[in-house]
Amino acid sequence: MPQEPAGERAWAGREGARAFAAVDAATDWLVGYPFVFRALAENSPAGGALLDFGCGPGRVADHAARRLGMRIIGVDASPEMLVLARQQDTPGAEYHLVTDGRADELPDACADAAMCNHVLASLPDEQTVLGVFGEIHRLLRPGAPLVLLTTDPAGSGIEYASLRVGDPGVTYHPGQPMTVRLRRTDGTWQTMPNHAWPPAAISGLLERAGFTTTAQHHPTPDEAEGVADPEHAHSRDWAAERRLPPLVVTVATKA
Repeated sequence: MPQEPAGERAWAGREGARAFAAVDAATDWLVGYPFVFRALAENSPAGGALLDFGCGPGRVADHAARRLGMRIIGVDASPEMLVLARQQDTPGAEYHLVTDGRADELPDACADAAMCNHVLASLPDEQTVLGVFGEIHRLLRPGAPLVLLTTDPAGSGIEYASLRVGDPGVTYHPGQPMTVRLRRTDGTWQTMPNHAWPPAAISGLLERAGFTTTAQHHPTPDEAEGVADPEHAHSRDWAAERRLPPLVVTVATKA
């Protein structure tokens, strides 16, 4: 394994945003994002508005827009992330800053669907998670779907193609601090402080925020055949991902 740099660096500021944009995310593009897109395609109206809550540098939103034919409404708490997102030049996309947990520029019920990818990992407690879910709930029209992508702390200590969640032999409880290591495109590893949110806890918090959880799924490499990009799916053996799939796709509906 390449040597990790000393210390930890948050995704804040210009350098943090660029560091996030340089994350490899190979595992996510196999058993994560393609399954988010599939769930959205199955539950969203064609040509509708897709809220990407915590859009980061906009790469996933750009893929979603082109694959689903939806108009992107991206929001993020980092101005520097939004600068990078706008540089994607995603057709029809608009981006807004989240301040104190709210995207105040956006009206209620402005989105036909929402996705929220790896945002929960940065949230330290139930009230903060409920705040995010509450703002997504406000922005969605009634009956609209929300698709969440999260890491499962049950896979702690396993080295996957592009991430390692937690430490070997440790059981993590909801909101507990948990170090995550992410492989960069140059082969080095980025170490980040995150928080554990097991699937059962996520489902319970969604219900408290006014959503109904309709499905939770751990996608596997075998299931990625026909869902993920074929060249990417055949680029390696994905041994760890086969042993214990690390990601969870949760689909919920605004009640």
